[in-house]
Amino acid sequence: MSGVTPPAEGRVVWFTGLSGAGKSTLATALHERLVARGERVELLDGDAVRENLSKGLGFSKADRDTNVRRIAFVAGLLARHGVTVLVSAISPYRDTRDEVLAALPNTVEVFVDAPLSVVTDRDVKGLYLKAIAGEIPHFTGVSDPYEAPISPDLHLRTDLKSIDACLNELLTHLGVHDVTHA
Repeated sequence: MSGVTPPAEGRVVWFTGLSGAGKSTLATALHERLVARGERVELLDGDAVRENLSKGLGFSKADRDTNVRRIAFVAGLLARHGVTVLVSAISPYRDTRDEVLAALPNTVEVFVDAPLSVVTDRDVKGLYLKAIAGEIPHFTGVSDPYEAPISPDLHLRTDLKSIDACLNELLTHLGVHDVTHA
């Protein structure tokens, strides 16, 4: 197969933050913009991956770390084949998150941040209130830790900026000239 060149290596944009901070919302909006530009892009949402790839895992530290490593494995495979991979996963433990990000090509760590009071207000299922009341054990940000990144590539405060403003900041950081909304 002479003359065939392999695709350029992709990248992994890893959205981390508390449940309800806006990770999936931002990742989905970015996915839509990149698809509109004709880019090869895949979205790996933490909830979907847990349901389809990590079914049976619980919420212990070991199980959460296994889930994050599985997501990273799939992201790495896709990125090595020229795909931009958008990962939206709480990934609460800094050491595991740092480990997997270091092993992935062209990573961008995006800390999607909103305080507990804001994510609790946004929670339509009432899970935070149940966790605060002690009804849900091992709930990240309440009875289990969330270890924020020390120096993420991008820190987006969704309680202070709109999703559109955060998306524009993200697009700028990624060097994407947004032709769809010029």
